[in-house]
Amino acid sequence: MAKLGENRYGKSRVRLSRITRLSDRHEFKEWTVHVMLYGDFETSYTQADNSKVLPTDTMKNTVYYVARGSQAETIEAFACELGDYFLSNQPQVAKVSIEVQEKAWQRMTVDGAPEATTFKMGGPELQTAHAERERGSGWNVISGVDGLTILKTTKSAFTGYIKDKLTTLKPAADRIFGTRATVTWEYRAATPDYTQVRARTLAALLKEFAGHDSMSVQHTLFDMGKAALAAAPEIARIRLSMPNLHHLLAELSPFGLDNPNHIFVPIDEPHGTIEATIER
Repeated sequence: MAKLGENRYGKSRVRLSRITRLSDRHEFKEWTVHVMLYGDFETSYTQADNSKVLPTDTMKNTVYYVARGSQAETIEAFACELGDYFLSNQPQVAKVSIEVQEKAWQRMTVDGAPEATTFKMGGPELQTAHAERERGSGWNVISGVDGLTILKTTKSAFTGYIKDKLTTLKPAADRIFGTRATVTWEYRAATPDYTQVRARTLAALLKEFAGHDSMSVQHTLFDMGKAALAAAPEIARIRLSMPNLHHLLAELSPFGLDNPNHIFVPIDEPHGTIEATIER
């Protein structure tokens, strides 16, 4: 006999741009919102009864409705505000999960001065927030960044690894280190200043990456996480996923040329993937 197990449903990739029009400048945000609801929906699966189902199209409209009146300045705050709306207005919902991604729009500088209403894309990365709350409980918020693309042309080596009959990789004392990192962090503070924590965390990660004398991706990943924890006491733990995006030395000897670490071939696939959580 079949029975329904864990289930949820929602609306994905609700795209939203928001302009806050201040007297001297505009603020611009571009978000993508994902909504998932958990609760008393069993009869919609087992009895074709939709009486407790909020249409996902209504969820989309709710995103825009809440955004219209929202004073939230961070994606974390908006995620919690949106989730609270669903819990307050849908008694059949027992738990809500909201994810928000923010594109890296930055104010443009023209002739050395910030331009009040013009923006440029700062990079490919997305700022992320994931907020979950069960009815009767508090919010669990995880912040992060996805697609943090960084590269260093020195201070990176890889030696001393296992060599067996299938090993063809040559030791490298000075190599390119490139990655497209995904980073998330959990809070131990109940109501952190999300903007300040994000700024300090990312600054610490980037500073450590730039200055680190890396003996492996693992070595740098751990020290980056350790630096982030030191910079942001509000964080309980931080998780990093860092694919090793290789740049292989091009073989120029058939053309009578040397190649003193000058010309490389970028290789994204296949790539090594290194992941770890650094905790207090």
